[in-house]
Amino acid sequence: MSLLRLLLFFVGISLILGLSIWLVASLYSLYTQVSFTAPFLANFLLLLLIIFIGLLIAGFVYYFNFYSIGNSKQKRRQSGFKAGFKGFIPEGKTKAAANLKAIGQQVGQIQDKITREAFSRRTQEIEAELSRGDIRIIVFGTGSAGKTSLINSLLGEIVGNVNAVMGTTTEGETYSLKLEGTTREVLITDTPGILEAGIAGTEREAIAQQLAKEADLLLFIVDNDLRQSEYNPLYDLAKLGKRSLLVFNKIDLYSTQDQKLILNQLTTKVKGLIPASDVLAVAASPQPLQLQTGELIEPEPEIADLLKRLVAVLRAEGEDLIADNILLQSRLLGEDARKIIDRQRRDEAEKIIERYQWIGAGVIAVTPLPVVDMLATTAVNAQMVVEIGRTYDCEIDNPKGKELAMSLGKTFVSLGVVKGAVDLLSTALQFHLATYIVGKAIQGVSAAYLTRIAGKSFIEYFRRDRNWGDGGMRAVVQQQFQLTRKDKFVKAFVQDALTRVVQPMRDSWEEEFETVDDDW
Repeated sequence: MSLLRLLLFFVGISLILGLSIWLVASLYSLYTQVSFTAPFLANFLLLLLIIFIGLLIAGFVYYFNFYSIGNSKQKRRQSGFKAGFKGFIPEGKTKAAANLKAIGQQVGQIQDKITREAFSRRTQEIEAELSRGDIRIIVFGTGSAGKTSLINSLLGEIVGNVNAVMGTTTEGETYSLKLEGTTREVLITDTPGILEAGIAGTEREAIAQQLAKEADLLLFIVDNDLRQSEYNPLYDLAKLGKRSLLVFNKIDLYSTQDQKLILNQLTTKVKGLIPASDVLAVAASPQPLQLQTGELIEPEPEIADLLKRLVAVLRAEGEDLIADNILLQSRLLGEDARKIIDRQRRDEAEKIIERYQWIGAGVIAVTPLPVVDMLATTAVNAQMVVEIGRTYDCEIDNPKGKELAMSLGKTFVSLGVVKGAVDLLSTALQFHLATYIVGKAIQGVSAAYLTRIAGKSFIEYFRRDRNWGDGGMRAVVQQQFQLTRKDKFVKAFVQDALTRVVQPMRDSWEEEFETVDDDW
């Protein structure tokens, strides 16, 4: 609070107190006269006096405090839009910086050197974005909807090929746009069209999608009502938090009534994604008009409403658009890093499961046990749980691993997974096994199969930071059992089991028979 405001505050308080003293003295005289004849009325007047003075003081203090807060917010907003944005860092940039720090720690966990270096470069690029001084607008839409023509009109000069041929813009092309009332440089990028046919069209669309994700502001161009194939990418970008203006181009080809109809349809379809004030109609390159004399004239582009809205958005939201976009880029990079690390951990866990499932199968094949005991000692192996947990940076000891294994084993039995696995594999193996080894083989292969289900279930448990999720352990086990029951997986698993379990067992039995024959 300034010295002048502080002085005014004390003067105001002094006046209020002076008036209060005068009012108290006057009312005291009235009170003494009334109290002898009507004590209740006198007390009521005294209460009103106290309330009035309290409200007067509270109102005065509130006014000064409110004015101070409002003035502070206004100054903050005004300072935020000055060039360089000195003295105020948007919340989005602060969060982005924190995200990038966390990503730096994640990148260190990526094992592949090339991937790790790529993430490091991208992190550095986003860090550089924190201090950039331009606003980036991306023009996005279907092929030949008038994107290049619109940019030409905005720039006031021809900068690209505007023929009505699909795919004329094969990569992003960026230009500097001068807009009155904006303090930052505005860069506008033309993108390849989306929804084009062929491999080349798909590749160009991927470029356009990536450029759109990196935009501070998106101009989505259409030349008619939105088709579902156009709505889908617009919806996906809006869900990411991408700020967009929907631009209805080529209005010169429609009657006034049709223009209003299409605008209403567009506004309705994007309700909840884009405000009605951001759905705009333009004629970027109006068709030539022929006069009665036969002379052709080129009408001026009708883009005034779009220009006004662009300036208004950039002036009011420019800094927030940049900050939010940088925050989005950091979040997307963080998600990509988490996906890579998750896939890396899953691959390591799969190797652990693969090792334990065949070790367990071999043990059971040599020394057959009752099915339930087999499950408790092999299929849900405590050491396997400990190793999978270590892969996900969850350190658990052997007793805890055994407790988790036994708990999962009981769930297997209660859900009928053990019986289901044995029945499934008995059917799959019956055409491959000789009678003399069928019992042992089924138990050994079933042990491997159940170990796999257990291991996959524990992957989900550790991925969720030692949480089974809403459905609990039962839901996870049921899901993994259903996934392993698919014909394609069962066939591949049985073929592997024949090589790793059944063939060694058959060779062992044949050696025993040969030894017996030699003895005889």
